[in-house]
Amino acid sequence: MTEAQFQDFVDKEVSPRFPDGLTITKAEGRFRTGEGDIVREQSFVLVLLYPYEAFAESSRRIERIRSLYKKQFDQQSVLRVDDQFVAWVSF
Repeated sequence: MTEAQFQDFVDKEVSPRFPDGLTITKAEGRFRTGEGDIVREQSFVLVLLYPYEAFAESSRRIERIRSLYKKQFDQQSVLRVDDQFVAWVSF
């Protein structure tokens, strides 16, 4: 997957589901295959912030994004980490 392909995916699948904004960070991913080999690949970390009250709906949207991503980019898994914390944004 290229960066352009990822950006296209974000534009088509993520942004419409989370139109208030998001953060993307480039990363180097590593994982162990079933045979024990370590594979390195370009990765992206996607940060989505949303109100706690919207957790159930946001969770459904995130799972849909993960499912689409796995299918489109032929991935065995897509990491998800949920953390509840307070964040303030000022404009």
